[in-house]
Amino acid sequence: MNARTPRFTGVIPPVVTPLTADGEIDTVSLERLVGFLLEGGVTGLFALGSSGETAYLTDTQKDLVVDIVVGAAAGQVPVIVGTIEQTTNRAAERIEAARRRGADAVVATAPFYTRTHETEVERHFRLLAGTTDLPLLAYDVPVCVHSKLSADLVLRLAGDGVLAGVKDSSGDDVGLRYLCLGAQDLPDFSVLTGHEVVVDAMLLGGADGAVPGLGNVDPHGYVRLDRHAAAGDWTAARAEQDRIARLFEIVTAAAPGTASATAGGLGAFKTALKVRGVIDTNVVSPPMRPLDETETGRIAQILERAGLR
Repeated sequence: MNARTPRFTGVIPPVVTPLTADGEIDTVSLERLVGFLLEGGVTGLFALGSSGETAYLTDTQKDLVVDIVVGAAAGQVPVIVGTIEQTTNRAAERIEAARRRGADAVVATAPFYTRTHETEVERHFRLLAGTTDLPLLAYDVPVCVHSKLSADLVLRLAGDGVLAGVKDSSGDDVGLRYLCLGAQDLPDFSVLTGHEVVVDAMLLGGADGAVPGLGNVDPHGYVRLDRHAAAGDWTAARAEQDRIARLFEIVTAAAPGTASATAGGLGAFKTALKVRGVIDTNVVSPPMRPLDETETGRIAQILERAGLR
């Protein structure tokens, strides 16, 4: 077996996109957030992912986000940019825009909105890889794009040099385990989990790192977890993960029946960051709504229990 040296490891938060009261990009808060994450010890930054509200932003806003994140990171860690679009040609345009703005790698999902066959999904990633010299990672998020990337497909693309890694947010723990097994023969390929509350288990199973939305709120905790795992101290890793799992309860703060799961999660992350003094508002993109004072109070209590106030 080859020694593994995956390029992307550790804790790589999908950076939220702070907004001003009138819905524009809050560049000052975004710079402050990047600084907070870097101080927390993260090993990379994923701009324009689901937690970054990429589906809601205009191309002009996306370009500004990349400019700010790349500039604030200043080469300290790699910046991975989401180029998540419905079709191949649209994603290719976003990949080129990210390259021009200094991205170190890009992420794409399977095509969506249109009905898609696995042969077309495979062609999509091969064509995208052919448009750029940047490392391309796949984002497996069937709850959003309505198709699942099979382990066989991902490993085949990785073996052919098409994919440099995968962010797995599928909830398919069996599939992730087979990805980790297959990656043992792919020394440069990165397997990253996107699930906040089972990072310790995924690292024990062979994942190379995590891309947790909650990592915006508590980067220090996730970095401690990752370091415990790297040291083989699984008791300490589990204890940290248990604390983080209780912190993740902030995503249930929205009043029942008033917000989608997306709005509840994004709203909670932004509200927690506002309570912690990292960003200025908890404004989210329309048609989502920001969490109100009562919901903010619930989040503040959970933060306090988690030792973050």
